[in-house]
Order: sequence, then C-alpha cells, then structure tokens
Amino acid sequence: MKINYLLKAIQDVIDKENYSGTVFIKLGEEVILEKAAGFANKSEERPNELNTRFGIASGCKIFTSTAICQLVEKGLLGFNTKLIDCLDISFVNWDEKVTIHQLLTHSSGIPDYFDEEVMNDFEELWKETPMYLLRRPSDFLPLFQHQPMKSEPGKVFHYNNAGYILLGLVVERLTEMPFTDYVAENIFKPAGMQSSGYYPMDELPQNTAFGYVEKSGGQYKTNVYSLPVKGGPDGGAYVTAGDMIRFWEALFENRILDEKLTRVLLSPRIKVKEGVHYGYGVWINNEEAVTKYHVMGYDPGVSFHSGYFPEVDMRYAIPCNHSSGAFSIMKKIDEYIGSISGR
Repeated sequence: MKINYLLKAIQDVIDKENYSGTVFIKLGEEVILEKAAGFANKSEERPNELNTRFGIASGCKIFTSTAICQLVEKGLLGFNTKLIDCLDISFVNWDEKVTIHQLLTHSSGIPDYFDEEVMNDFEELWKETPMYLLRRPSDFLPLFQHQPMKSEPGKVFHYNNAGYILLGLVVERLTEMPFTDYVAENIFKPAGMQSSGYYPMDELPQNTAFGYVEKSGGQYKTNVYSLPVKGGPDGGAYVTAGDMIRFWEALFENRILDEKLTRVLLSPRIKVKEGVHYGYGVWINNEEAVTKYHVMGYDPGVSFHSGYFPEVDMRYAIPCNHSSGAFSIMKKIDEYIGSISGR
C-alpha cells in the first residue's frame, strides 16, 4: 500500500464523517500529512488550524506517568512504594497494600469516581458535584475516597481515573508544586511543547477549539457543562497536534527521562487483552515485539489518538473536537502500517 492511498483514505474519512480537528503524521524526519478540518468555534465559523489547541481527555495520562517516573529517577519515590506512605490522606475502606505501580497500571483495585459499570453518562456526576468546582486534584477526593475497594490490589486490570488523580496528588506532595505547573515546567518545556497546557474551560487561551457534543437533528452544543472545569492528572490537557509529536520525540530521545526510566515507562506491565498490554500511562500493542505505543482520550466533545510505530519510525497525532472521529482515522493508519509490515 502506497502512502498516497493512506492520504486518500484519511481524506475520505474527513469528508464522510464531518471530521473536526487536525491530523499530523510524521515518518522519520518527513512530515507526511498535516491537515486541519472543521470548526474550532461553530457559532462564529472559526476554522480549526494546524496550531489549534484541543482537549485530549485521558490522552494525557502519559504526562502523569512521566512525572512519576521523573520522581523515581530523582530518588524521591519507588514504583513499589505504598500509597499510604505517600499521602497524608485517610482511605479507611482501602487495602493498605496499594502501590504506585498498581495505580499506574490500573490494577490497584480502588474505587473510581466514574464507574462505567454503574453509570454510562459522564454528565451524571455533576448532578451532585458541580463541575465548575473541580479545579485541583484534591477536589475529586470526595467523589471516591470513602468508597470500598473494587478488587484486591494487583489482581486485575480495571481502567481507573481516580488512580491517576492520586498519582497527581503524590506529585504535588513530593514537589510542593501544583500538578499542572509541574508538568508544564518539567515535561512540556523540555519537550518544546510551547502551545500546550492545562487551561480552565472558563479561561481558554486564543486559538483553542471548543469541544462539541452532537444533539439530535445534527445540531451541536459545547461541552462546557460536560467536563470538570480544569483538567489534571487523569485527563483534560490541551495540546496541538505538533506538540504531541514533539512529546513522542522528546520521550524517545530521552530528553524528559533518562534511558533507563524511559524503558521502564514503555515496558509492557499488565495484559489487557491478546496482543495489547498497558505500560505506565501508555497502551502497547505487542505480538512477538512491540508494534505500537499509543495513547487515547474520549470525553463528551473530545476524541483523540496519538502514537508511535517503532518499526517504521512513524508518529501521529489526531486531536478532534467532536466526540468521535479520531478512531476512524487511526484505523486507516493502522491498516497502512499493517500492509507495509506484512502483518
């Protein structure tokens, strides 16, 4: 399959699915595709541009895991350190054996503040807790800290946002910095991610896309009442597609972690399903060898995929300000890689 076929397939998705966002693909040192489509602000018909910022939901969990690895690199923390030894917070109904490693790999067994087995609408959370009050990691604690354990620590993979909230609190305690400030200074800055940050939704900077949720009849509403007002360690950062590519490059060039801790971050840690493992904040497709490292994020008005194919040195970022769209483009990239690698 030639690269032109991939570019045409992506354009077909953009046209057929009313895609709104950007697509950035880089093969080695060559930019294969850099494209923007749709509107950052529908009411004013302000178009998305190549340097538009997009919310990426859980796609930024890898920033949290990177921050934890930096603290391990500095000797301030260990992956087997117990949570109770990190935070002076009461979790009376939890197992005291929960570790940093388990929180990073979604295997801690702790309760989550959004449990998909109990509710299927993220907006249900804000009926009791107004989303505009959730600005810091500690603001989320009342949503889950008194709930019972879901399972024994270390036994099963169960995707868990609350675990990453706790990791953010660990970062704050050990660095004496707000989590979002720490990431901006120690990850975004050295990676050259000058247009990325954790911005409150009521104070978005210039050239940031609003997230849009589709209503009946093809109409849209913004997601301003659908999400916590400010993102944090479990999700909600804003990045440009180009900045996300810069993150992958900085990570694999050991510019934000040393070589040893980079390998630790990117090693398969827990099996999710056949051919897919989870590392620390990153999904890993691995058969006989690793074929893809990737992150993803979905929220009302947000869909996001980004990853790196080591065998061909390809990086991609697909931020979208609709609730769906990024997945379809990601699958076209996967198909292309599969065709040229013989898988």
